[in-house]
Amino acid sequence: MSNETAILPESTELTDGFHLIMEALEMNGIDTIYGLLGIPVTELGRLWQARGNRFYSFRNEVNAGYAASFAGYLTKKPGVCLTVSAPGFLNGLNALANATTNCFPMILISGSSEREIVDLQQGDYEEMDQLNMARPYAKASYRINRVEDIGVGVARAMRAALSGRPGGVYLDIPARLLGQTVDAVEGGNSLFAPVDMSPAQLPAPDAVARAVELIKGAKKPLILLGKGAAYAQCDEQIKALIEETGIPFTPMSMAKGLVPDTHPQCAAAARSLALKESDVVVLVGARLNWLLSHGKGKTWGGAKKFVQIDIQANEMDSNVKIDAPLVGDIESCVSALRAGLKGMATSTDWTGALAEKVAASKSKLNARINTATPAMNYANSLGAIRDVLKNYPDITLVNEGANALDNCRMIVDQYLPRRRLDSGTWGIMGMGMGACVAAASVTDKPVVAVEGDSAFGFAGMELETITRYDLPVTVIIMNNGGIYRGDENSPAHQVSCMLFNPATRYDKMMESFGGKGVRVTTPEELAAALEASIKSGKPTLIDAVIDPAAGVESGRIGNLNVVSQIGKK
Repeated sequence: MSNETAILPESTELTDGFHLIMEALEMNGIDTIYGLLGIPVTELGRLWQARGNRFYSFRNEVNAGYAASFAGYLTKKPGVCLTVSAPGFLNGLNALANATTNCFPMILISGSSEREIVDLQQGDYEEMDQLNMARPYAKASYRINRVEDIGVGVARAMRAALSGRPGGVYLDIPARLLGQTVDAVEGGNSLFAPVDMSPAQLPAPDAVARAVELIKGAKKPLILLGKGAAYAQCDEQIKALIEETGIPFTPMSMAKGLVPDTHPQCAAAARSLALKESDVVVLVGARLNWLLSHGKGKTWGGAKKFVQIDIQANEMDSNVKIDAPLVGDIESCVSALRAGLKGMATSTDWTGALAEKVAASKSKLNARINTATPAMNYANSLGAIRDVLKNYPDITLVNEGANALDNCRMIVDQYLPRRRLDSGTWGIMGMGMGACVAAASVTDKPVVAVEGDSAFGFAGMELETITRYDLPVTVIIMNNGGIYRGDENSPAHQVSCMLFNPATRYDKMMESFGGKGVRVTTPEELAAALEASIKSGKPTLIDAVIDPAAGVESGRIGNLNVVSQIGKK
């Protein structure tokens, strides 16, 4: 019982909400928290570090939340973000919603005002009904009101974040709870770690048989890997399925490296042809959302049949008919497919046509990369980055922007799973610096971020976070001086809304935080600076000045940008 409802003997050893929350998190395997401290959770951060745990303190809660979400993706263990109430909670909610959309396991813990004041709208400090605000954007939302419920509250948050389709969970902590006391033995006994939080879910035998029959009958099968396949961490099973069947594959961006981009069956460089010409497509941890044109239209070239592996049954038929739904966890489904497809051989006419297109596309791309230009462009600058990173396959590459994202995804190869973090399902800007901290803290290996100058601006102050913790992070700014490009004409009365200050020196910004800043203008300088920064293991920013005319409107999604036709002929 809490000290508000019982009087305990003076000899009783007590514990409180602070310590029970920390003990519950530790019991569930959490040793790292990302966040930004203030009233009422300041002491929770101090006590957490005093116990020997890690706390990464950010300059904005949204970036701490992104770090927690990417840590969850990389580890299959919920990343935890801690924020203050109201405005701090709202910043964290942005990242929580993104985690839920991307199926990243994450727990957002926020201090909050007391219910009796919030519910009567009496104007408490940072008053906000946070629990109900979080519900539409989280997989689950819980509030712990009594100290004796901390154990079950944390356990429910952990299970909700991990079970089935992973996602973001909000855990509301009223300020009064932290100071509540209880008998230490009783409090300790109330804590537990849930058993088997993410159990295997086996696909039905008849569903497996249906999928096997459809795939075996295909003349032009294709396997499409999504980031869910990378999250599943059954890398060898997926690689074996691809190699045993001979089916070509193409990865979504965060699935790059699950099977190396240089693998002979990788059809990424022939993606358009593969999607249009395939007759049976096996979706492994990928959803037919906007990133895949919803499974229809010109991208897909007409009718085809789909096999979809997903742990959530209601994902099936979300855009087009799924002919062979496989509901279950990815490892169990892939294992079942391997057994059923044993001895299958894919037509060499199909694989040969794709290989020919891949070779032609790569030859054309390499010609662009190797073409000298008066000012660096995306092709030759990213080509220089590619040539350095191929010697460091275990580096995590973080990537965001419009043109910086599209071109980097196409040019820079990945060789190992879960070594690429990017803007994901929502295509968000500003995730890069949080992802850098997450990757460095989880892998203890160097991280390289390729950032559009616009995307970097959303979270640039986190350079201070990176230098404060002395993380082995290299940030490369693709600096063309504007949103999409930096050569737009300005109206007479004001600077164009698409342009940045041409005098900006991102390298000097990094130096002001005590890191290494380098400004480069050629592919050779860029390669040398990147090599040196990786070897140094020190926080570095490379300001890569590229042609202001480099880049196109909205990257590859220009069709989504509505343009006024008034006054045009």
